[in-house]
Amino acid sequence: MITPPPAGPRTPRSRIVLAGVLLAALTATLVLTIGYDGYYDDPAGLSWWYAASWLLFAAAVGALRNVPVRRAAVLVLVGSAAVAATGLVSPPRTSTDAYRYAWDGRVQAAGISPYDHAPQDTALAGLRDSWLFPTGTACGGPDRAPVPSPGAVPHCTLLNRPGVHTIYPPVAEAYFYGVEQASPDGARLKVFQIAGAALSVAVTGALLLVLTRLRRGDPRWVAYWAWCPAVPIEAVNNAHVDVLGVLFTVAGLGLLAAGRRLSGSALVGAAIATKLMPAVVLPGALSGVRRVRDAATVLVPAAAVTALSYLPYALASHSSVFGYLSGYVEEEGYEDAAARNRYALLRLFLPEAWIVPVLVVVLALVTGYVLRRGDPERPWSGALLVTGTAFLLLTPGYSWYALLLIALVALDGRWEWLGVAVAGAARYVTGRAFDTPDDVGTTVYAIAAGAVLIGWAWRRRTATRAARLATAVPPDAGAGGPDAGATA
Repeated sequence: MITPPPAGPRTPRSRIVLAGVLLAALTATLVLTIGYDGYYDDPAGLSWWYAASWLLFAAAVGALRNVPVRRAAVLVLVGSAAVAATGLVSPPRTSTDAYRYAWDGRVQAAGISPYDHAPQDTALAGLRDSWLFPTGTACGGPDRAPVPSPGAVPHCTLLNRPGVHTIYPPVAEAYFYGVEQASPDGARLKVFQIAGAALSVAVTGALLLVLTRLRRGDPRWVAYWAWCPAVPIEAVNNAHVDVLGVLFTVAGLGLLAAGRRLSGSALVGAAIATKLMPAVVLPGALSGVRRVRDAATVLVPAAAVTALSYLPYALASHSSVFGYLSGYVEEEGYEDAAARNRYALLRLFLPEAWIVPVLVVVLALVTGYVLRRGDPERPWSGALLVTGTAFLLLTPGYSWYALLLIALVALDGRWEWLGVAVAGAARYVTGRAFDTPDDVGTTVYAIAAGAVLIGWAWRRRTATRAARLATAVPPDAGAGGPDAGATA
């Protein structure tokens, strides 16, 4: 955790130089990491680059604690732009989701609902080109999915799951359309990556604004997001739309903390209509709410924005606007306690029949605790607890899901939860280097859970010690000596 700088011989300038040097080293390492095309051929080698990036990130953030707050805020913002820019050095390396974004944007530009047809449907054949739908020898890569074709020449696509309808919510689809309209001919995914870089820096700005205006945290915590390796990899290089949902979430929680429930909850609703996952922050948004009427002022606007964003697409579509969502949930194993790639930590201690019920009970207890004991002036604190607990129970295998959690860490300062983001990346990349990737996932998530427990114990002990010092009465209290006004 970033704390006020200790007294010492180093000058503010030397502190800034040290943090800047480590930030530069992190940026250079990220350029090499993102430029290394090892996801399919050398996941072990890529994992070492990931490890180097995370270690330099930890060192740079640690050095930032010695920098005065105002100068640190500038360094965080400048560093955010530099770190984000590293994601632009290559095409997407570890995910093909952005190709689906480009396709959905193209389909909408043609006046067709993205929810009505799967990409391989012949009704959309006129929208295909050799970039997204190569043929012949170009279909030989591991990131190509076959597409039915009438002749002997193989057809394929860069899109994953070309046989199913899109699952993305309406705000995400509107974003895809907007980026497609802004893209010049031949831009391919570069505009999506540039948009991801701009959004990631915007999140940094929003985090700084929330913490400085409300004065409910250390602005240096924002480096947990701004310099985190997961941000340029997932939000920029892979251009995941999750970053847009993160921006809405941060802004929404900030407004809620400032007492502006209507606009804050509306932005949370926009976040949910971008990627659904931000719904996990709702318990945090309801922290300390006691009356039904007060809860309604949060839930109703969020639900209204989500529903209204679906309405235009529902009216324009002939198929369900939820697309492949239910199939995706089943495919990823969330409905099946026997699926080894899910509920890894619960599986260590429980029989399969107990896993889902225990998960529901634990999440209900954590949610109840946040609703009853959460701080309405820091709704992100409860949101982090619920989100992080859900990650540890569900053990997702996609590293970009953790973007939301990283932003919540930057608001709340509990850095130990970043281990969950590391676990997701290790499961997604490093697991490919082993014959038993599920065992890798279980191990890294167990380590992340241990780090969270250690962090909780340390914070509890620190808080207890501070409380004892605060309540201790000095022997010369009331003597009126030179130290009478000193504080512990």
